[in-house]
Parts: sequence; structure tokens; C-alpha cells
Amino acid sequence: MALVSLRDISINFTGTVLLDKVSMQIEPGERVCLRGRNGEGKSTLLSIIEGVTQPDSGSIDYARGSRVAMLPQEVPQELAGTVYNITAQGLGDVGAHLAAYHDAARAMADSPEPDQALVDRLERAQLALEDAGGWPHHQTIEAALSHLKLDGDELFASLSGGTKRRVLLARALVSTPDLLILDEPTNHLDIDSIAWLEDFLLRRNTALLFVTHDRAFLRRLATRIVELDRGRLTSWECDYETYLQRKDDALSAEAKQNHNFDRKLAEEETWIRQGIKARRTRNMGRVRDLLKMREERKTRRERVGSVKMTVQDAERTGKLVIEAKDLCFGYDDVPLISNFSATIMRGDKVGFIGPNGAGKTTLLKILLGELKPQSGSIRHGVNLQVSYFDQLREQLDETRSARYNVAEGNDFVDINGNRVHVMTHLKNFLFTPDRSKVPVGVLSGGERNRLLLARLFTRPFNVLVMDEPTNDLDAETLDLLEELLMDYSGTLLLVSHDREFLNNVVTSTIGFEGNGLVAEYVGGYDDWLRQRPEEAPAPAKSCKAAPVEKPRSSKRKLSYKEKFELGKKRDRLKEMPALIERLESELSELQKRMSSADYYKNSGEMMAKDQQRLESLESDLEIAYETWEKLETALEGVELD
Repeated sequence: MALVSLRDISINFTGTVLLDKVSMQIEPGERVCLRGRNGEGKSTLLSIIEGVTQPDSGSIDYARGSRVAMLPQEVPQELAGTVYNITAQGLGDVGAHLAAYHDAARAMADSPEPDQALVDRLERAQLALEDAGGWPHHQTIEAALSHLKLDGDELFASLSGGTKRRVLLARALVSTPDLLILDEPTNHLDIDSIAWLEDFLLRRNTALLFVTHDRAFLRRLATRIVELDRGRLTSWECDYETYLQRKDDALSAEAKQNHNFDRKLAEEETWIRQGIKARRTRNMGRVRDLLKMREERKTRRERVGSVKMTVQDAERTGKLVIEAKDLCFGYDDVPLISNFSATIMRGDKVGFIGPNGAGKTTLLKILLGELKPQSGSIRHGVNLQVSYFDQLREQLDETRSARYNVAEGNDFVDINGNRVHVMTHLKNFLFTPDRSKVPVGVLSGGERNRLLLARLFTRPFNVLVMDEPTNDLDAETLDLLEELLMDYSGTLLLVSHDREFLNNVVTSTIGFEGNGLVAEYVGGYDDWLRQRPEEAPAPAKSCKAAPVEKPRSSKRKLSYKEKFELGKKRDRLKEMPALIERLESELSELQKRMSSADYYKNSGEMMAKDQQRLESLESDLEIAYETWEKLETALEGVELD
């Protein structure tokens, strides 16, 4: 017998039919992945199955005695208490006894001289817990808190939004329901926690309904894929790769069917508008069929378009982007980074892998010059234009509209030299005029991520830093972002817990192995797994600022010849930006001409000459960048009278 049965469920929000007479069943032990675009109604459907939201019509039946638990996408505002107490709520009455015992034991430990009232309180809580058979559940709670890296004694209200979500995940996991509903469970989890969650769910016989953007998580867990598209549900009982192929075939067949329908409708519209003779002899059944076709075309729901992302062209950096030597950094004598060195060159795509709190964002800030290392040095190449995608979305003003956040009050944005109206640009990121005008604070997580991407791509950059860009993005947008980054010719620094995204995008990884060891590896996530140390390294020494030797003052003055040579270098350095700009401009014009549709009409001699000039310009540009770097290095710290 099915755990949950939905029959002809419909719901309409603000004029949009999210669910249109949908039906589905979930059997015991099934692990169903629910997929669909942002805004299609996935969270609404989950809320209906949980029993929180009532549909406009239809019915939902549960197996007798079955229990449902859910991890919501949004954190409820009314929750209060410690992390342990919130987690224990998932166990009902037993959880209340566990929370009472935990609070009494904590109070006893915190009291230097416990009074009799406190002792009696602890004994009462212990007896109640024993009577309820709750001790095994205490171990379950402790395991969940440990693997999700949560402190049971912390106050829930003091936590960040991401950590609160992990607490809610722990609460859902310990409740041992018959059906567990998870809405984006891997958001804000590091790779170790995701791997533990996968193993935990596979060991349980609990039926699972989940929404995720993590393709590796989906592949390992899902026994069935259900897609919500334009208010309708389609079930795909196959693996992920087969689903992608079948879905593509289905969309192609739908497009062909719609094309044939529209052509037939156009023919009938032409027929009905023919002359007097045709109207006298026309078949009334044919007229009725035309009216039906008009109504069918009117009610057809088109698929939501795809995000259109274009990287702004920027001048190239030099070959060297960042050079780090013997970096050391830590807090309270605990080393995060110990003696780390790396060289990042133009075009490198570097992934940062490690547990939450390991120091990934800290290392990024050190590499970008926003934070000084306690010892070691950082050297930047020339002409760096950095753009930053922040996982906390701190770059967005939540009190302002999406439109204002992208264009800062202007009507137009500049995209590769073209003036584009801000509403057109936002439309490319799937924002309707109405959603473009609401405050950012009311947007969903997926909408905020798309807004941050829309803002990001209004600026030219040649170094792109992305801190957890995949959270809350739907599958189509995630695929497009992945393709864009794979084709991106600049330098990418990427922090992500999405294993497949890392495998597909990065060329090397920087792994945080614990105890201050940070190491660089060739390849993506799977390559890091093969190369990383089998055992955790020994703790590194605490990070303390290395003593800096004061430069010895030299009484020898520069000779006239030395001043003259340094002056020449300084003058040449001033000329380099203009030279590089001139070379890049000519190179861009030549590439544009050679890529034009009718370029092949030129003579073979002309095309050979253009190719030779192209190679010469690329070589000259490379030499110019190298010269710029050498001159900057030679003149560093030099003062001329």
C-alpha cells in the first residue's frame, strides 16, 4: 500500500496555476527526487504532502499510522532554544524528555555547587527518560549533531541561516518518519557532511522525497525521478542519464507537435477568412474545430525560457595572476593555513575543497589581498580585474529592488559595449517586470542567486571568484553556468561543495586536509580524492607572525648611470598600458574581421597575411605583458630623487 497518494491536486497562487490536477503515489522504501525549474511549485507540492498547505482541490491520503517529517527551505521564525532541544523536537514526547535531561545535566555541570533542587530535577528527568526508553535516541541525536558539525549547547537564535538549516536537517533525520521530505538538503553542507548524509539515508528504510541541485547526491540516492513542469507531474523510473535523454526526446517531440498544431491553426485561420463563396459553403463542424483549436492554443503553457549569461570582456591579465609563498594564518593559536605556497596562472580554474570553517574563504581573502597573512607573501600579476560572487549575498541590498541592485538606479547597463535596458537584462535572468520591482528580501534563494549573477555579469572581469555559486539554482541554470565557466578564458577561483560541478569545471584543486595542511592537486574532486593523504596530518605549529627584518640602510647613493637606467625603466613602464591597449584593440578588430560570415570570400593570400598578423599580435601582446611584470618587479620599492 502506498504511503502517500495524491489525486487531482490543484493549487493557484496569484493567478498562476502551480499544480494542475496532479496525481502521484509514494511507496514504502522509495527514494523520489522531485525536479523542476525555480518557481514551478516544488516547495508548494512538498508543503501539501507534509500537510501544512491545503490545495484548492483534490485529495491526499496517507497510510494508516504513517508519519511524515520535512526539512523546509525557509527557517521558521518561532523556533527558540538550544540546538539540542530543537533537534530533539523531532522525537516528540521522547524528545521532550531528552531535552529536559540535557538541560538539567548542563545546569548541573555549570553549577560549582549544585543544590538539592537541581539534583532532584536531574533525577526526575533521568527517570522519565528511562521510562520512555529514550537512551538510544540520545545516541542518534549526538551522532547527527556530530556529523553535521553542530554544537548542541548553542542557542538556535544566535546561529547563521545556513547553520539553522543544518539544525532543522538534524531534527528531521532523528525523527525516523515513514516518509522524509527534504528540500535542498545539501545547501550549506560541506562534502564530508554530504557523504555522511548519503550513507545515513541509504542505511535507513525510510521513504524519501527530496529536491536537490546536487547531481551526485541525486545519482546516488534516487530510485525514481518526478518532474514538475508547467503544473503537471511526469514520473521517470530510470537512472539520471536515461532521464536526461528521455526528457530531451520528450521536449523535442512536444516542440514538433506544437509546430504542427500551429501550422494547422494558421491554415484554418486562413480558410475562415476566405471570400463570400467559401463562407457560404464552409462546414460548421470545421468552424467548431477551429474554435476549439483557438482555445487550446490560448491555454497552452510555454516552457520558461533559459537564463542567458554572457561574460563581459576585459583586458587580459599577465601570465602570472597570483603567487603565494609560505602563507601562514590562524586564530587563537589554531592554524588554518600553514606554509602554503601556490602559483596561479592566467586561465587556471582552481577549486577550493574542505570542511565548513576550514579556512577556504579566509585563504581566498588572503590571495586577493583583502586579508594579510601572519607570515608569508603574496604577489599579484598585472591588470587584475576581480569580480566576486559572495555565498552570503552581502553584495545585495535587501531593502532595494532587483532592478536597483543591478543598475543602481540607472535605466541601462553596459554589456560588452552595448547599452542594454536593465529590464531586458533582468529578463535574461528570468525576472518578470513584477519580480524586478519587489525588494530583494522577499525573493527566494534561487532568485537571489540569479540576481547576483545578473549583477556580476554587468561588469568586466578577468579574475572571477565564486563562493558557493550553485546553492538554490535549478538544474537548467546550473548547467548553463557550468558551460559558461568551462568556456571562460580568464582565471577562476571556485569554492564549492558540488562534486560534479568541481569535476566538470576546475583544472586544479586546493584541498584543506586539516591541522593547517593546505595542498594543491591537479584535477577536480575525484582527482583530489585519489591524491589526498590517507591519514590526517599531524597538527602544525601555531601561526605567529614571523619576525620581519628591518632592511639595512645603505649609505651608498645611486650613481648617475643607475638613476638614468632606472628612470628609463620607469618611463617605459608608464608607456606599457597604452601599448597593450593598442595591441589588444588591433587584435580584437582583426579577430572580428576574420570571424565574419563572408570572410571566406577574401583571397588566400589575404587570409594567410591576416593569420600571420594574428600570430604576431598575440606574440607581441604576450611579450608586452611579460615586460610589464618585469618592470614592475624591478621598480618595486625604488624611489628616484
